[in-house]
Amino acid sequence: MPGILRQLSSLGGCTHPIRLAGHRTEHQVDTTTGEIGPALRRLHSAELPAGDLLVRCGNRRTTRCAACAETYRRDTFHLITAGLRGGKGTPEEVTTHPRVFATFTAPSFGPVHNRPGTRACRCGRRHAPDDPALGTPLDPERYDYESAVLWNAHAGMLWRRFTIHLRREIARRAGLTQRELPERARVSFAKVAEYQKRGAVHFHAVIRLDGPAGGESRPPHWASAELLSDAIRAAAARAVVPGPVIDGRSHTFAFGRQLDIRTIHGPDLDGGQALTDRAVAAYIAKYATKGAETATGTLDRRLRFIAELATLNVPQHAERLIRTAWALGARTDLEHLRLRAWAHMLGFRGHFSTKTRRYSTTLGALRTARAQWRRLQAAIARGEDPNTQPRDTDETTLVLAHWAYAGTGLTPTEQWLSASLADTSAPTTTALEGATTHG
Repeated sequence: MPGILRQLSSLGGCTHPIRLAGHRTEHQVDTTTGEIGPALRRLHSAELPAGDLLVRCGNRRTTRCAACAETYRRDTFHLITAGLRGGKGTPEEVTTHPRVFATFTAPSFGPVHNRPGTRACRCGRRHAPDDPALGTPLDPERYDYESAVLWNAHAGMLWRRFTIHLRREIARRAGLTQRELPERARVSFAKVAEYQKRGAVHFHAVIRLDGPAGGESRPPHWASAELLSDAIRAAAARAVVPGPVIDGRSHTFAFGRQLDIRTIHGPDLDGGQALTDRAVAAYIAKYATKGAETATGTLDRRLRFIAELATLNVPQHAERLIRTAWALGARTDLEHLRLRAWAHMLGFRGHFSTKTRRYSTTLGALRTARAQWRRLQAAIARGEDPNTQPRDTDETTLVLAHWAYAGTGLTPTEQWLSASLADTSAPTTTALEGATTHG
């Protein structure tokens, strides 16, 4: 029993692990002669307590696996924080660079139930924060479901068009040509996509203005948060993506009129009022693990047949968006949008979290650091000295492995045992986070 508990505890609370069958063998190799020595370690899935190698699913969705989604959220938090205050390979000088937090919304596709400040909704009621009517159309028959789905499908392209215009607008304000700008300054950003209750995607982004080498170089003297904010407004207004013509109606996609841009100040300049880097990172990381299902009640997995909707408890507004995406997906001129494959996402098929290469570290680097930390802990548990180096530098390790997919999830007994570990998993999770917080 202790063996199965150790194997389950290594999952960190993952409820839908991937089961792999196979083996792994480590051999010592003499790099001078090429001779392969005897096996140092052997691992065979049949000899493991669970009968398979269990690997965390790594799903970012809270509705699919809360434990893995929490790890993804924390990694995103550290990634965003590194680009705001430095660390993990990013210099601390980025705190002095112009930085803003911007939110880009979708246009209106028809009036919906909302909570407009102190006023009542257009329907005459004052909705509670958890009212399921929020975000649903006042008149579903007049709501433009077709444009709503197509806007989601083109949102990723619209963001790319915006970033192109942003560089042009910055160059124009600095008195530079587009070719000269990369030699003087660079735009770095990290963004996440979030669904509004009405089912439309909008973007939250941290946008930073650096020197030509990114965060490692000082921005030019003319760079300021005011110039960056002004360029963002102009670029957002200019960004337009032409869409398809459907039944004689042409579609054009642009951002909505609601554009929120706020300057980010460091914690020493906060004073309890300004926007801090930590608050921004926490806000963005929160939405990195939430999909359309969280805001609209839609599905968190793909549909194979539209008839499946009849057996699922999907809100009427979300169901109509899904059916619209499915119907549009049958058109050959929209085949490139793959609307049926992304109908459960209401047409959006972009990445939820993206960043420029020089903004900060990567999720891959954070996961590598965590894996190294786990190997270090395993070596300590075996009584090995983690600081011990190989005695013969002419030798290295050859790893031979073969793994095959054997299923997903835990058996009923494993589920019960995993649940019994829940109360003791918090220290492990905290330690894993500590492994990634180290600068």
